[in-house]
Formats: sequence, C-alpha cells, structure tokens
Amino acid sequence: MIEFQSMFPVVVAPNLAAIKQFYVSAFGFEAVFYDPSFYLHLVSPSSGVQLGFLIPNHPTQPDFLHTKMAAEGVVVSLEVQDATNAFAEAKAMNLNIVMPIKEEEWGQIHFMVEDPAGMRIDIVEHIEQPEH
Repeated sequence: MIEFQSMFPVVVAPNLAAIKQFYVSAFGFEAVFYDPSFYLHLVSPSSGVQLGFLIPNHPTQPDFLHTKMAAEGVVVSLEVQDATNAFAEAKAMNLNIVMPIKEEEWGQIHFMVEDPAGMRIDIVEHIEQPEH
C-alpha cells in the first residue's frame, strides 16, 4: 500500500491570476506557490484544504496535461457551517452563482458558484434529517 500525506486536485486552466484572486478573496485561501507562467498552489489556512492549478501547454508537462480542463462534470464541494450566510456573502461579493441556495431531502443546504476556470464550487451545509 502506498501511504500518502494529503490529496488535492490539480486543474489545468489558463489565467492563474484571476483564479488566485477568486480563491483568496472569496474563500481565504493562501497562495503558497505562485508562478503565473506555470502553476498556482492554494492552501486554506483554516482547514488545510488544497487546490492546484496548472496552465495548459506548459513545456515541462506531459502531453496529457496540455489540454485545458473541461469544466462540465467537475464539482468541488466546500463544506460550511452556515450555507445561508455563505450564500448572502457570495451574493455580496457578486460571485457567479450558478445554482441558487436550496435544501435537499437527503440533508443538505447548498448552492453553487463558478470559478474563473469554469469549475463549479458546491457550498454545502449538512443538516440533520428528521426521523421518519
């Protein structure tokens, strides 16, 4: 078995400056590595959650990492304590809200925003379901 210390997605996307600004201002991530011609690595100081972004067509990367990510079908979930409050904050920051807040029968309140790479971010609060 291979033991690992952490896990994070790496998304191939252009415009690392806009992506960096989005995640730093909207969610409080810190850019622990940033080279606008190559790679952006973000870490949340409060939770340790990590995200990586690599520009397309970088000559040091294998061909399969040259293509920009197709955002369809990709969702990253960020769990929050209070989705209603987070939704109000997202609206106040004029984030691109692609799904309004709603409560699901399986025990979630959530909404989705879209980042500058086109990736959907599902902002989720887990709630207890009443006994049936």
